[in-house]
Amino acid sequence: MKKSKETWIAEGESAFYKTYNRFPVVFERGEGLHLYDTDGQEYLDFYAGIAVNALGYGDKEYTDCLKEQAERLLHISNYFYNTPSIEAGEKLTKAAQMDKVFFTNSGTEAVEGALKIARRYAYNKDGGHDHEIIAMKNSFHGRSIGALSVTGNDHYQEPFKPLLPGIVFAEFNNLDSVKALFHEKTCAVIMETVQGEGGIYPATKEFIEGVRALCDEHDALLILDEIQCGMGRTGEMFAWQHYGVKPDVMTVAKALGNGVPVGAFLACGKAASAMVPGDHGTTYGGNPFVCAAASKVLDIFQSRNLTAHVREIGQYLWEKLEEVKAQYDIVADHRGLGLMQGLEFTVPVGPIVANALLEQKLVLISAGTSIIRFVPPLVIEKADVDEMVKRLKKAIESAR
Repeated sequence: MKKSKETWIAEGESAFYKTYNRFPVVFERGEGLHLYDTDGQEYLDFYAGIAVNALGYGDKEYTDCLKEQAERLLHISNYFYNTPSIEAGEKLTKAAQMDKVFFTNSGTEAVEGALKIARRYAYNKDGGHDHEIIAMKNSFHGRSIGALSVTGNDHYQEPFKPLLPGIVFAEFNNLDSVKALFHEKTCAVIMETVQGEGGIYPATKEFIEGVRALCDEHDALLILDEIQCGMGRTGEMFAWQHYGVKPDVMTVAKALGNGVPVGAFLACGKAASAMVPGDHGTTYGGNPFVCAAASKVLDIFQSRNLTAHVREIGQYLWEKLEEVKAQYDIVADHRGLGLMQGLEFTVPVGPIVANALLEQKLVLISAGTSIIRFVPPLVIEKADVDEMVKRLKKAIESAR
């Protein structure tokens, strides 16, 4: 006998540790740009598993690669070399214009590694433990203690204090606030090139150039978190390439594996040799299976010229969301780059996302309390944008 949606949800609530308030939908498969629940209902996906499923669902070239690697070798540990990790490492460092890479299991772990590079780099210079890292208010870097320590949101931090010492917070896109915090013990600045969870705020050119100059002046490292905004999402392979401001350390994840859990931190120049053998490690990170996935994703990005496609469709999405903004007085602002955009509302968007949008079989998520976030698979076409906007308007009208 087939289980009902309600039965699945009840069993999940019984089994899962309660750290999520999940939407009342049980998905069981995906195809292209669509998800299907246990009742066989079809949903248009415009959130891509939080900017992860860049190629959509069931891409044959990608899934064939996974099947082949699963039959060859899943895991071997980092005590040995494996061919997929070497291939993925070469492709990723080339695409990112960086010198060295360390593969992790997640974006949060990539941030942890980046923070360790910063601390080790400073320790190598003077042997001290009193260095500071400047992070940004309204930022999000992950849920582990280290990543949470540089996440500029009191709501996430408060229950878990005390966090890492030596972290101070500036205002994103306010260069003077960064300057005011710099001193001789500042070892790094960490920030998202485009703030995601904080509301879809791209860095201004003046700000990111100014922060780069400050880091150069004080011999500090610039760490750019590209976990959500990287991997082609903004129309360049990495968002910093819009500005021509290269970081010393960069974190990536999400779309790197297209659903397979893999992340990485990369370093160049003076940061590339900061850590030495024994300073960092991982059991699963960089195993043959996840690196085969990452390698294939990088191949597909290049062969299909996905960044150019994102620029084209991202512009079309921008125009259509501008029309939505003009039509509804509860839409206050529109921000973003490429296929990472947000509409800010004058009312909380939780009920719209959880109720009205799901009634229209449209999957979107929020960023903060008042922003609906648009981070669809990068393979969407203009017709998909049109269909999304049609359903979005119905949802807005039903929620007013």
